[in-house]
Amino acid sequence: MASGLNDSGKLTTLQGVSLIIVFIVGVELFTLPREVVHAVKSADAWLSVILGGCVTLLLAWMMIRLARKFPGMNFYEFVQQIVGTWIGKMIGVVVIVYYIHLGSYEMRAMEEVTSFFLLEGTPWWAIQALFVWISLYLCMEGTDVIAKVCQIIVPITIVIYLLILLLGVKNFDVSTLRPFLSKGMSPVFHGMSTTTLAFSGSEIMLFILAKMEKPEKAVRIMGWGVGVAIVLYTTATILCIGAFTAEGVMTRVWPFFDLTRSVEVDNLPLERFESLLLSIWVLEIFATFNIAFYCAALGLSHVTKLPYARSLCILLPIMLIVSRVPKDINELFQLGRYIGKANLILFAGLSLILLLISRWRSKST
Repeated sequence: MASGLNDSGKLTTLQGVSLIIVFIVGVELFTLPREVVHAVKSADAWLSVILGGCVTLLLAWMMIRLARKFPGMNFYEFVQQIVGTWIGKMIGVVVIVYYIHLGSYEMRAMEEVTSFFLLEGTPWWAIQALFVWISLYLCMEGTDVIAKVCQIIVPITIVIYLLILLLGVKNFDVSTLRPFLSKGMSPVFHGMSTTTLAFSGSEIMLFILAKMEKPEKAVRIMGWGVGVAIVLYTTATILCIGAFTAEGVMTRVWPFFDLTRSVEVDNLPLERFESLLLSIWVLEIFATFNIAFYCAALGLSHVTKLPYARSLCILLPIMLIVSRVPKDINELFQLGRYIGKANLILFAGLSLILLLISRWRSKST
């Protein structure tokens, strides 16, 4: 356990599922339809989302196998056991840098969405200040409290999401999904690369498996978490294509949010739903940021032996500075693509190598 971190509680199955759903489904719900349609360049983009999710399940299964070989340890601890202290610490530093960038990306995306749709004209620092200070307070308590917050957010998010889907069906034109596979499977496979950022987050089991009340259920928990994310992403992509056509989705910055704005219901207390969705999704992004913030601070505490609370205080201004590096929304999306590729290399490629080394070492001893 990291120095100064009171993280002795265990995570229930429901909390584990909630944590995975929140960490996977962050701001990407707003951006994934545009990114994947732009890559596939046809209405078959939703197939890339499903295939990307299935690959994520396989990779998550491999990561769980790795983590279960070292019960009671998190990633930063067992990586030093597998490859030695110094190489393990170097890998830990790379992972910390990754989570700094992921947290900064989520923070900046939240600020961009909020300032554009909800708080127009409000200075960025005023939006981010409240966000980061509450995050600091929350992360001080460790995964227990973060998981409880996720457990509250997930059911509300799913109910609001289903409501928007049901009401958005009237704008759906099934003919926009045809012709099916007119360009073959090649563009679909190409589009899978854009889903890496959207499904990043499944690696969280490397960090929380030691905290699970029933670690033997890790595969089932991951299956539920990734399964819900696949359903949310796929339905969002299909509905956006059905409402705007594939060409129309590519011209929109936030297609799912535009879909929500098109939903109007007369004779209801709340006739439009974008403010409601945005409020809920700010909470979702907030929780995603907290998990990335926690993982980075946990790593810094393990690598440098600093107290966990001090690690949080050191990382917060760094993440704030990194979040201001992208000059505009296009550079922010580019940063997101780099983070997605880094996730694939770090947690898929590296986990496979670590798993093979640990098996080889266990056989040779």
